[in-house]
Amino acid sequence: YCGSGVQVFALHDEEWRNLARSQGVAVLYIHALNPYGFSHIRRATHENVDLNRNFHDFRQPLPVNPAYRELAPLLLPDAWPPQADNVRAVQAFIAERGEAAWQAAITRGQHEFAEGLFFGGTAPTWSNHTLRAVLRQHGSGASRVGWIDLHTGLGPSGLGERIYCGPDDAIAVQRARDWWAGGGATPVTSMYDGSSTSAFLTGLMWTALRDECPGAEYTGIAMEYGTVPMMEVLQALRAEQWLQLHPEAPAAQAAQIKAQMLAAFYTDTDAWKGQIVSQARQSMFQAVDGLAR
Repeated sequence: YCGSGVQVFALHDEEWRNLARSQGVAVLYIHALNPYGFSHIRRATHENVDLNRNFHDFRQPLPVNPAYRELAPLLLPDAWPPQADNVRAVQAFIAERGEAAWQAAITRGQHEFAEGLFFGGTAPTWSNHTLRAVLRQHGSGASRVGWIDLHTGLGPSGLGERIYCGPDDAIAVQRARDWWAGGGATPVTSMYDGSSTSAFLTGLMWTALRDECPGAEYTGIAMEYGTVPMMEVLQALRAEQWLQLHPEAPAAQAAQIKAQMLAAFYTDTDAWKGQIVSQARQSMFQAVDGLAR
């Protein structure tokens, strides 16, 4: 996987490790936080929860996603591939409202359909609890924290978009841009101002650090790497979730769906892997420079 490759490279990168050490920067690698998803080529956890939509205060009312509710009958049809009437209905929605609305409705996160896509859950998952415990153990004494979250599936193939991860706060956004924008060479986008390829999302993982390390000044981004076009990614997610609901599917179809899912999030070429590592490495050096200021 993409994140694994970056972390393994970093652990063997003597220049990177020496720089962090010389600047007094401790590095915490968090790997395979969703071990079930790693093992089964799934985005969801073993609870069928999208981990990066699961970070809420569950004592409070959860966000409502009316657009997903509207689309729910279409997203996971009884048969796969979808039959003609389903295809026509999806095409009509996109023709009327656009691909961005289709993406936003599906990916924003929802807490109503437990067997659906991007389900944020109704309680913290095992992975949520685990991350919080790790952050308390290793980060509670930190005064400043830089956060780089590694993602794939959005944007042009191989391009690492730096997406701001943090509160809707102008000072924090500017600090992230000061660290990672490279004087404009590597812009930092944001879902708050509409500059990102990402839709507006809820329940994001970075909020755990704010909760568990409240004394730390937090600055974070996601490195979001493109793979295949967004509509293909969403179709792969629909197919894989359908398969989860239909374990009786023929073995050949199941294998094809899993291969499609993997290809949607991981491009198995040397060129793509080289792009991933080089851009991640740059962002890591930028983070150390930012923390050392």
